[in-house]
Amino acid sequence: MAHSMPQSGNQRTAFVLAGGGSLGAVQVGMLKALTRQQVIPDFVVGASVGAINGVYFALEPNEAGVARLERIWLRIRRADIFPVSPVNGILAMLGRRDHLVNPSLLRSLIESELPCQKLEEARIPCYVIATDVLTGAEIALASGSVVAALLASAAIPAVFPVVSIDNRHLIDGGVANNTPISTALKLGATRVVVLPTGMSCSLQAPPRGAVAMALHALNLLIMRQLLNDIERFADRADLIVLPPLCPVANNAYDFSHSDELIHRAEAHTRLWLRKHGLHGAGAPPELQPHTHQ
Repeated sequence: MAHSMPQSGNQRTAFVLAGGGSLGAVQVGMLKALTRQQVIPDFVVGASVGAINGVYFALEPNEAGVARLERIWLRIRRADIFPVSPVNGILAMLGRRDHLVNPSLLRSLIESELPCQKLEEARIPCYVIATDVLTGAEIALASGSVVAALLASAAIPAVFPVVSIDNRHLIDGGVANNTPISTALKLGATRVVVLPTGMSCSLQAPPRGAVAMALHALNLLIMRQLLNDIERFADRADLIVLPPLCPVANNAYDFSHSDELIHRAEAHTRLWLRKHGLHGAGAPPELQPHTHQ
């Protein structure tokens, strides 16, 4: 496997990608910059939208594979992911349904560019983080249906339906472990490269709508947990956290700026790699709570 930095015989590099809704486009730009520098991990761990990005990368960990992922992001519209129906909302309120959104469009989007159907067919190992809804346990999926695993990892509670895999009822991986650095370490990583989505630090008003507010709040939670995990695991491995974009004016429910986010993130990451290489530098200041109001 190609790496931009010299490797010792026992070093194992993991990419860790967490969730962030529409801000997941930032990770695509980061992956473009990393692959152009021939930084390829030994395995990938992802949760929620980070699982979608991570698995697509693991299936084809090169510029062509990232281009495939970019094509998906450039096609995404909010209605493709969250076709919220008033009928579903009423049924959910009445206790007749446990979700607001039918995942059929998300399923079609995931399937649209898949080069293979099984996680174990990926060119590098990939682990999709989901949560057992009955026990709260973290479940790391490394084999079986790509589509089922990704739908499970992205199944935001009350928004998307529970996904059943091997007699387990699974929801969004972020519930159990929204920044799965710890999982990468358990799997033997000695160097962890974290690709954070960052946060909507330049919003001028709170997001409107229940789903938009839920995604925004979840994204804030993920970034806060990431800060805690960086401090917690700093002495357990060589921990590199790529700096996210700042400022970002669109919320995690707004998919209309994917092209801009991808290009900004690629340029930002390439510049950062030229200046710093792959060296741990603690938590980027862009992850700290802040605003541009």
